[in-house]
Amino acid sequence: MLTEVLLNLFKRDLEKLKEEINLYKTEPNLWILEEGISNSSGNLCLHLVGNLNHFIGEGLGNTGYVRQRELEFSLKDVPKSQLIAQVDDTIAMVEEVLGKLSNDDLQKEYRHRVFGEPMTTEYFLVHLTMHLAYHLGQINYHRRLLDN
Repeated sequence: MLTEVLLNLFKRDLEKLKEEINLYKTEPNLWILEEGISNSSGNLCLHLVGNLNHFIGEGLGNTGYVRQRELEFSLKDVPKSQLIAQVDDTIAMVEEVLGKLSNDDLQKEYRHRVFGEPMTTEYFLVHLTMHLAYHLGQINYHRRLLDN
């Protein structure tokens, strides 16, 4: 079933996100910005956690999560331990919410018109996995480029 595939992908990449955060030599390096780099890895981590908690947690699981998107990009110097804890909480939420979805649920229209057009829940969940992978790649590159 697609939900099992999606769950495995989300868990794999969220575990990789924790690994990338832990690989930084010093915590301040998570927040480095250089010319041409508009988001630090710390902010991208916060963004991914906020995005998934909003669109999966609240959007599908009715968790009550209230997103503060502007803080995802404006907060600085959040301790590494807090970032990791937020990712762990996000993994647990994704497991719980996706574990309850049926194939019929995947074919239903997602309740928010994120892109201005209707889409199935299945389509949007695939999009969210790609969004996670995109930013995970940015974090990996940021770490290798600027954490020296």
